[in-house]
Amino acid sequence: MGSDVRIVIVGASLAGLRAAEALRGQGFDGSLTLIGDEPYEPYDRPPLSKAVLLGIMPPDHAALPFRPDLDAQWRLGVRATRLDLENNRVVLSDGATVEFDKVLISTGVRARPWSNSSEAALDGVFTIRTCDDSRRLNERLSAGPRHVLVIGAGFTGSEIASVCRERGLSVTVTERGPAPLVGALGGVVAAVAADMQRDHGVDLRTGVTVTGLDGDGNGQLCRAHLSDGTTLDVDVAIVAQGSIRNTDWLFGSGLAAGPRGVTCDAGCRAFDINGIVTDNVFVAGDVARQPHPLYDYQLLALEHWGNAIGQAEVAAHNMIHDGLRRRPHLEIPAFWSSQFGVNIKSVGIPTYSDQVVITQGSVADRRFVAAYGFRGRVTAAVAFNQGKWLDFYRGLIESAAAFPPDFDVMDRAEPFEVRASELPDPAVLSHGPTVAVTGHLPTERRVEFVSLPK
Repeated sequence: MGSDVRIVIVGASLAGLRAAEALRGQGFDGSLTLIGDEPYEPYDRPPLSKAVLLGIMPPDHAALPFRPDLDAQWRLGVRATRLDLENNRVVLSDGATVEFDKVLISTGVRARPWSNSSEAALDGVFTIRTCDDSRRLNERLSAGPRHVLVIGAGFTGSEIASVCRERGLSVTVTERGPAPLVGALGGVVAAVAADMQRDHGVDLRTGVTVTGLDGDGNGQLCRAHLSDGTTLDVDVAIVAQGSIRNTDWLFGSGLAAGPRGVTCDAGCRAFDINGIVTDNVFVAGDVARQPHPLYDYQLLALEHWGNAIGQAEVAAHNMIHDGLRRRPHLEIPAFWSSQFGVNIKSVGIPTYSDQVVITQGSVADRRFVAAYGFRGRVTAAVAFNQGKWLDFYRGLIESAAAFPPDFDVMDRAEPFEVRASELPDPAVLSHGPTVAVTGHLPTERRVEFVSLPK
């Protein structure tokens, strides 16, 4: 690509930054512009619900390093409001426009706010997504609130509850489902997470929701009402009810973009609303919806740190290459979380399963590996303080290994009992052959069909 080519990246966080670095690293010497709605250079978000809230890392220390020769134009503190594909330009909130030849959408997600705006405005009600959010919440937790309420027991809510207990704060966690993390890990493993929270002094309330928040008349939060009719006296409430993908600005653009993200192919090229792949619009990070052959080509939208980097690198490569030189993004999803003294790591998609078995370690010791399977093949694994084994399980997933895994280990303390993973059954696989991701280098990763034995 010539030096007269203009590439614009909308979203100046992890995915946007890594895509920009990959473009320069692969020799792109054209115009490069990064647009971000926050006034800060890119920073790392995982520490915001862990180290920053514990007070052991200042928020400004979460900045992401980047190559000094990036040679990019930064448009920070300004929001993209429209994508004009007819004229190949991005319209900004300050009225300016930025023209492009190719554009990468990496606008990520934002925290889902409390549904009642007047209650959300009470002093003491927080969400956490940005470094400013984390800074404000850290200040409030450091002031020693009497009682903290965490609304939602996904990974962010559970990590915040862990921080509160580590700081010696009284905390209640409410969760609509039967256990923390159940939406991500299934009921069997989620039951372990529930025991872990209660063992550390968390007042965990499952099967209930928060129906309202009260102020004291001076704008300060003082009380929460629960769906079971009980009330809690609280002075801090953290809303951790998931996220909203930042696709509003794409309304009317003609792209296949909506509340679930921007749909793209395996090469990170965006689809338009007619399902036709575009040649100059690419997507990466939390905002992307992408098919994966190991998961029945379902569209996956993943809020994972590693996935954002992987997609960014593939998108950058494909922006400056064409034809057979383009790469697919076929990495196996992986994530991690640290809470209540336990490091939880996952590889694959645990929700794409119908069965689960503890293959290694001891649940009682919070040190084990659980393997997940769907229709007779391994689809995921989750490790509690046993992350060193996940590369092995990644190999099982990529090769479509049989489930339950057929191997003997020395450290299994649990009976080898295959159980329902307590997740809704996914769509029935529609193709006959097993699909396996093969190869080791990015340029070699392709899909090959392996006929099932008759």
